[in-house]
Amino acid sequence: MLKKLTRALFGKPGKSRLPAATDTETASLPAALQALDLPDSVRILTRDEHGISRKQISPNALKVLYRLGDAGFHAFLVGGGVRDLLLKGSPKDFDISTDATPEEVRELFRNSRIIGRRFKIVHIRFGREIIEVTTFRAHHQADTTISDNSSRKTMRDMDSAHSDAGMILRDNVYGSIGEDALRRDFTINALYYTTRGFVVLDFADGQNDLDQRMIRIIGDPETRYREDPVRLLRAIRFAAKLDFRIEPSTEEPIDHLADLLGSVSPARLFDETLKLLAGGNAERTYALITRYRIMDYLFPATRAATPDPDSSAARLVQLALRNTDRRLQQSKSITPAFLYAALLWPPLLEALKERGIGPDERPRQPVLQEAANEVVTAQLQYTAIPRRFTAMMREIWDLQWRLMPTTPRRTRGAFEHPRFRAAYDFLVLREEAGEQTHGQGQWWTEFQRADEERQNQLLADLQSNREGGKKRRRRSRPKRNKGNPDGGSE
Repeated sequence: MLKKLTRALFGKPGKSRLPAATDTETASLPAALQALDLPDSVRILTRDEHGISRKQISPNALKVLYRLGDAGFHAFLVGGGVRDLLLKGSPKDFDISTDATPEEVRELFRNSRIIGRRFKIVHIRFGREIIEVTTFRAHHQADTTISDNSSRKTMRDMDSAHSDAGMILRDNVYGSIGEDALRRDFTINALYYTTRGFVVLDFADGQNDLDQRMIRIIGDPETRYREDPVRLLRAIRFAAKLDFRIEPSTEEPIDHLADLLGSVSPARLFDETLKLLAGGNAERTYALITRYRIMDYLFPATRAATPDPDSSAARLVQLALRNTDRRLQQSKSITPAFLYAALLWPPLLEALKERGIGPDERPRQPVLQEAANEVVTAQLQYTAIPRRFTAMMREIWDLQWRLMPTTPRRTRGAFEHPRFRAAYDFLVLREEAGEQTHGQGQWWTEFQRADEERQNQLLADLQSNREGGKKRRRRSRPKRNKGNPDGGSE
């Protein structure tokens, strides 16, 4: 308690909270920030220049900023939240960076917990909202390298470690705000907003790149991509989300470094894939990733099965992504299972074709299950799709053939299936993409819109068509032996 009170009154040991400005570079800073070790190149944007208002910031994020400040720490809104506010957008997340360690943040907030080993961060929960707090990181050389086959125990007590390829395995070396800014990935994410004086600190000319609508990596592109290959995906995601272009030197290594994604865990790649495709810009993002070899490390089977961008299979994927964007714009829910069902539908058709099943044929259940298992198992090597989603994908696929209206009983059973709506939406997209479905989607659309009497009539028509289409089986008569009226042998 005494420790907290001392910090609140006098700041952290060794730091003065209210130093006097001593030079022109820091003269425009609020007094409370002048103790920060800022580089001369930092650009200070005043409230009049940046236009950010506290009314645009989550009240919970402001609570965290103020409590950290009152406890004697420096705290800043950072990254995408600042970037989106400067672009006059509405951020979904508000992240905070501070000179408090994760343990010190945890001590201040009972509603928090420390997560992560590779990169310790603190999650502070306010109901459904989570404010993510990170400690200023410092640059560290790859003095400690860990081979790919080393055990996790080797890194347990390390603050920093790199792989043989230069990938950061541990990043818990803390530093100043200037060091932290240059450890960030792109210039437009190295912008820090503070409620102390309401200024924005721009460490890497990020405001200029925002004005130029440019994605530019901080530092040497190849080195930064090797440190964390997921930055390859983030460059594409931000370019698609913001409709920015990727700066040439930032873009140039993407293709020849795409194989670095092979060192990223399938679980992390699944999470990153969702960020790529479930952020409201799926169609534009997919168009970008198909330009690079990155597709070979996310959806290799899909790329192989859709060489012709004008084919119905490729068109289905495009329509599914467009549909996802439209649903998000309408604040409707989406499920990764539907997205993956569409992305892996072309490989499924190829797997069935290899088993002699054409697009107009109905596969036997064991054959369909075998093909689906093959496609899903292959994809799991790249993105670790949770089982609850793979199960739903299989149901959507299976229902594509069960939605062929045949008998009233089977049709009713398909209609009452829990996944009917998702399977129906998928069927309609297949028709729109140009697949031959013999009008199944149109039939089901009419059936759902009809009243009970009309539905019964449609089902009755199915039965009569089925019965009318059956050929009468002719009863075979035994051959008579001309010499024996009874037909028997002599």
